[in-house]
Amino acid sequence: MIILDPTLSEWLNLLFRWIHVFAGIMWVGTTYYFTWLDARLTEEEKAALNTGNAAQVWMVHSGGFYVVERRKTPDLVSRTLHWFRWEAAITWLSGFALLVLLYYLGGGLLLEPESKMSVPVAVALGIGVIVACGVVYDVMMASPLGRHEKLFAAIAYMLIVGVTYLLTNFFSGRAAYIHLGAIFGTIMAANVWMHILPSQRRMIAALKEGRKPDEKLAARAKLRSKQNTFMAVPVVFIMISNHFPGNATYGYNWLVLSVMVLVGWTAAKFIRRA
Repeated sequence: MIILDPTLSEWLNLLFRWIHVFAGIMWVGTTYYFTWLDARLTEEEKAALNTGNAAQVWMVHSGGFYVVERRKTPDLVSRTLHWFRWEAAITWLSGFALLVLLYYLGGGLLLEPESKMSVPVAVALGIGVIVACGVVYDVMMASPLGRHEKLFAAIAYMLIVGVTYLLTNFFSGRAAYIHLGAIFGTIMAANVWMHILPSQRRMIAALKEGRKPDEKLAARAKLRSKQNTFMAVPVVFIMISNHFPGNATYGYNWLVLSVMVLVGWTAAKFIRRA
C-alpha cells in the first residue's frame, strides 16, 4: 500500500482535476459543436437540394462572422486539415491519474470500512471491470446488434444497471460511481483513438491513393461519435456527484445512478436536437 504525503497528494489532486475538467470541457464542447454543426448542415443541404447552391452554415462569434460547409473529400493539397484528438486523450489520462491518486493509492476511498476485500484485489477488480466493459461494448458494436441503435441501447442499459449494482456491492458508493464514469470515459476515448481517428486516416489514405473512400468508415465513425454524445452527459453527472456524497452513499445508490444515466441519455437526445 502506497501512502503519499498529504500535501503532495492534495496538490496532485488539484492539478489533475484542473487538467481533467478543462480538457473535458474542450472535448465535450467540440463533440457537441460538431453534432450541432452536422445537424444544421443536414438541414441546409435539404433546403438547397434543388437550388444548386452549396449548403452553408453562417455563424457569428467574438466579433467575427464564420461560414462552414461540409465536403465529402478534403483539399489535401492547399489546405491544412485540423484534427480534434488531444482533448480526448488528455481528459482520459488526467481522469485515470485521478482514479489512481484518489482511489487506488492507499485504497481509503475505494472500499467501505467493513469490507473484507484487500486493496490490491479491489484495484484489480476495478481495472478489470473497466477493461471488460470496453471489450463487451466493442463486441456488441461489431456484431449485428450494432446496426440496431434502439435495441443496442436497451441491452446496453440493462448491462449498465447490472454493472452498477455489482460495483456498489464491492466498492464504496463514491468509488462505484467513479468507476462507472471511468467505464464510460474509457469507451469514449477508445472510440476516438481506436475507431474514429483510424477510420478518418484510412479515408484520407484512400484519397491520396486516388481511391474513393469507403463510406462505411464514415458511417461507423459518426455512430461512435454519436454514442459519445450520449455517454458524455451521465459522465458529467458522475464527475460532480462526488461533491454531493448523499446520492452515492444512499442505500439504493445503484438505482439512483442507473436512473441518472437514463436521465442523462434523455437529456442528450434533446441537447442533440437543440
